[in-house]
Amino acid sequence: MNVSIIGLGYVGLANALLLSQKEQVKAYDIVETKIEMLQKRQSPLEDKEVHEYLEREDLKLEFTKNFEEAVLFGDYLIVATPTDYDEKKNYFDTSTVEDVIEKALAIRPETTFIIKSTVPVGYTLELQTKFKTKNIIFSPEFLREGKALYDNLHPSRIVVGECSDRGQEIAEMFKENALEEEVAVLLTHSTEAEAIKLFSNTYLALRVAYFNELDTYAESRGLNSKEVIEGVGLDPRIGSHYNNPSFGYGGYCLPKDTKQLRANYEEVPSNIIGAIVEANTTRKDFIADQIIAKNPKVVGIYRLTMKANSDNFRYSSIQGVMKRIKAKGIEVVVYEPTLDSEDFFSSRVIKDFEEFKKVSDVIVSNRMEPLLKDVEEKVYTRDIFRRD
Repeated sequence: MNVSIIGLGYVGLANALLLSQKEQVKAYDIVETKIEMLQKRQSPLEDKEVHEYLEREDLKLEFTKNFEEAVLFGDYLIVATPTDYDEKKNYFDTSTVEDVIEKALAIRPETTFIIKSTVPVGYTLELQTKFKTKNIIFSPEFLREGKALYDNLHPSRIVVGECSDRGQEIAEMFKENALEEEVAVLLTHSTEAEAIKLFSNTYLALRVAYFNELDTYAESRGLNSKEVIEGVGLDPRIGSHYNNPSFGYGGYCLPKDTKQLRANYEEVPSNIIGAIVEANTTRKDFIADQIIAKNPKVVGIYRLTMKANSDNFRYSSIQGVMKRIKAKGIEVVVYEPTLDSEDFFSSRVIKDFEEFKKVSDVIVSNRMEPLLKDVEEKVYTRDIFRRD
């Protein structure tokens, strides 16, 4: 099968590499420098499997700077463009998705689209009406940052928002390129598929918020947080996974998806969804207060990224903590090797790691790393289990 992919962030590039094992894939991105890197088989993302797969010579994959060429190529056109959350509109900014569909239909009116971008509940049906075509299908992604291709190769499930032979064909295409022999497949209606995506991510945010709030209680009352979490997790209905405290959930997906779901709940009775969003704010307030209570003159931020083996710090919780500390007049410096600039939102970026450790009275790290072992007494982290 021929497959075109528009948008080569984590989702788009992971899909391109996954599907090119057995399908012919042509991939496009509006950023020409990214295409040039990929044509040289250089990864623009920090993802172990992406690096490995780009070195393979057996993949049926071509990267192009020509949008029209990509549109004309595929039996299916996968849309994987960014949909950031617009705080003023309380809605995903879906303009990139609509722009791709509009331009593609002008070139090829019979184009069949598979939307992989995250969208609001009910959005696909709106698009079908707007563009007067039934050839727009939503199929959600369930990927972790830094593990995008791995999670495509070993999917927890494959969901396609169309109950039809075509929906089954799309599901089989993804299943045949996965490395797992047994993968759960669910064909559903488009609006239900959109809800599955948002409710899945919001549950993950709920779990993060829950264990963070447990940790806040333990810290405030002088309890051993690790012992409490371990005891709670021994209940098989709860489990000892996804329970390591942090500075709050962050990254590209969870903050915006929880807010979009909260917006979708307008006029629907609810308590939990809004509380999840608010709990994340409260957690960052608490973390900042704990650091400020140490009376540091200089606070060092070790890495802006959300987790180990990631180069993405969009919406990372550490940034919220930084703002709160700076608001108290405390100097904040940053150590982030992936940054080229001399400052980050008016905070000095220190390139020399030894200098960074020396000038920082408190070093704030969402996750503990061996590099900080020699200054462990300076480090503030809630990384209890040294993982995740």
